[in-house]
Amino acid sequence: MALQLQQAELHALVVYLVLPGLALVLLTMAWKWRLLCRWGVVIGLLAGTLAGFGLTGARAAHFAADALDPALEGRDIQVTGSIDSLPQRGAQGERFEFRVESASLQGNAVRLPPLLQLSWYGGVDAAAGGSWSMAAGSPGLRAGERWQFTVRLRLPHGNSNPHGFDRELWLWERGIQATGYVRSGPRDPAPRRLASSPWRSLDAVRQSVSERIDARLAHDPRSAGVIAALVVGEQSAIERADWDLFRTTGVAHLMSISGLHVTMFAWLATVLVALAWRRLARWWPRALHAVPTPLASGVGGVALATAYALFSGWGVPSQRTLIMLAVVVALRLGVRRWPWPAVWLLAMVAVLALDPWALLQPGFWLSFVAVGILFASDPGGRWRDPAPLNVPHRAWRAVASLVKEQGTVTVALAPLTLLLFGQFSVVGLVANLVAIPLVTLWITPLAMLGVLLPPLWDAAAWAVQAMSLGLTWLAQWPWAAIFRPVAPWPLAVAAVAGGVLLVLRLPWPLRLGGLMFIWPALIFTPPRPAPGEFELLALDVGQGSAVLLRTASHSLLYDTGPRYGPQADAADAGDRVVLPLLRALGETLDAVVVSHRDSDHAGGAASVQAAQPQARWLSSFDPDPFRRCIAGRRWHWDGVDFEILHPQPAHYREDGAPRLSSNAMSCVLRVSNGHHSAWLGGDIDAAQEVRLALARPELRATVMLAPHHGSQSSSSPVLLNTLMPRWVIVQSGYRNRFGHPADSVLERYRQRGIGWVNSPDCGAATWRSDDPGGVACHRQQSPRYWRAGG
Repeated sequence: MALQLQQAELHALVVYLVLPGLALVLLTMAWKWRLLCRWGVVIGLLAGTLAGFGLTGARAAHFAADALDPALEGRDIQVTGSIDSLPQRGAQGERFEFRVESASLQGNAVRLPPLLQLSWYGGVDAAAGGSWSMAAGSPGLRAGERWQFTVRLRLPHGNSNPHGFDRELWLWERGIQATGYVRSGPRDPAPRRLASSPWRSLDAVRQSVSERIDARLAHDPRSAGVIAALVVGEQSAIERADWDLFRTTGVAHLMSISGLHVTMFAWLATVLVALAWRRLARWWPRALHAVPTPLASGVGGVALATAYALFSGWGVPSQRTLIMLAVVVALRLGVRRWPWPAVWLLAMVAVLALDPWALLQPGFWLSFVAVGILFASDPGGRWRDPAPLNVPHRAWRAVASLVKEQGTVTVALAPLTLLLFGQFSVVGLVANLVAIPLVTLWITPLAMLGVLLPPLWDAAAWAVQAMSLGLTWLAQWPWAAIFRPVAPWPLAVAAVAGGVLLVLRLPWPLRLGGLMFIWPALIFTPPRPAPGEFELLALDVGQGSAVLLRTASHSLLYDTGPRYGPQADAADAGDRVVLPLLRALGETLDAVVVSHRDSDHAGGAASVQAAQPQARWLSSFDPDPFRRCIAGRRWHWDGVDFEILHPQPAHYREDGAPRLSSNAMSCVLRVSNGHHSAWLGGDIDAAQEVRLALARPELRATVMLAPHHGSQSSSSPVLLNTLMPRWVIVQSGYRNRFGHPADSVLERYRQRGIGWVNSPDCGAATWRSDDPGGVACHRQQSPRYWRAGG
């Protein structure tokens, strides 16, 4: 399975279907010729490889056959179908999954993927009959409703950055093969609600419960978000600041319906079913003889856990946990008792049979490694010794067991957590010792029972508030969380093995040897440019700009990326793209240059400044004269010269206000080591380009950041003829509404023999002064079949 996931392109479906057949033939021949006794391991590995590769590839090829036709991108398509998820409401509108029943383009039927992810930017009831028109407010979508929309679609596409989130894989795993938005302007056909759900669908009930929670806890939206996430799996209800708090303290896994919640619910359900079944035997003895209590409690626990997972959104982590529980219960109820490695591996195979792409998800590895560590560190089980009858002793034993298990998992998973996320919560052990029992045994049960008795939501909210206060106190500790650069995979694997070795039931001298495996990953530092050289990394942030410049011992960030929404607290590229990359590389910024105040360049400034307070800031809109971009300012780092070329002092008024437009005031930065140079111009317009070119005709640039994302109002012939760049890097959004980069600008590049790359096709682009002849594209370095261009 893992081998198939490395494919850049898929083969034909028939190729994959042949491989499991070959595996079956191989096993049959080996059995017939009695080769299994001598060569059983080799034959089993070969047959398993053929079957796993073929079955995984067949599923992928079958799914890819329903992909959106590229010719339909950006076209107005009329679709009819039903809302297949809880609508996520925000300041701009709603986002939801849509199950397609039929589709047409200009009256002709077209084939679309079965499941779409759509956004509807506002809408109010405009006329009777369920019609809607574009306006401020929410259309008030309900799960299960049938609608007819006019939509514009595009293929799944996400940003591609080193150590970044793979949105295309996330959409693939959820069965979404196209994204888009509802057309509801005054000239568009009005969206029509065709019917409500013909029955009370599960998603409609979940949405109703979520709204009841919001109404009950309207005075405490933070607690309401946590409770909604625990009851119906609506993670988007948790505020962004709370997610940061939970990650810092290592309890983020508790705030969504994860394997821990499902397992705890299954354990509680098993106990209750066993008690109820024994009580039933008093009135119906034959039931106990026909179905023994272990069978009834095991099957009943898994069934009730399945119902809980369905009600909470049927997320992928819940599905994995249920499969694992079902396998474990089935083996426990069997006649033979399997050793724990066999149970562990069989559960893993069962999970991957349902979802092979789970191999690429951090949650899969954290869950299975944690379970495996608990098995390996205490193979006999903690119930092997009879528990004392004294109640205080039992309580003490339970607390000691919880501390031991949490400590074991925390120590063993620390290297894996650093590998996957580049950070580790130092206070996580303390936080989880309190939060795990509080969330699983108090907050979650109260939140679930609140569906029947809403006042219990108030009690759950008080517990959430108390927990948040404690977590906030822990997060304020100086070393609450540590960040380390992401180590290469050989060092990372050795570190994970070292963490496991530390907690195994071995003599302490051997266990302490695990530190020798962990240490290289902890001290690892990513390579930097040599003295006198520099590196330019243009991040893929969508329609915006963010560029990281590195020398031998210094780093500068030019622009901070866009803000993804008009509201002040909207997510931004600084938090989602820039900071994760800086942490993965172990970078501490020395300076930040924000070219101008437009949100596609300065949208992430607040996030970056909060995380990197030591950096020196320069911009074209700061009232402090010492923090302004002024032509002539220069500094030298490690044999590399940095110079501000624009704006001029005369472009500022006496009070610091700009005399030119925001774009025309863009800070222009030139970086040079005497042999090669980079030119970064923000959104500077053609008039300022010509002025700069005429004022400094001797300047050249090996690589240039396309001004204004390749707009036709920039990249003037005069500038290109003066700088004569070898490469131009265009930072723009996929299918952006501005048409960047303009065809006329690309034609200017072609006429002059200038190479160019565009971030939607290239992803993050890296150029190095010690290898100036090319630009490395992140999307092309690791192609996969589910990614754009794969």
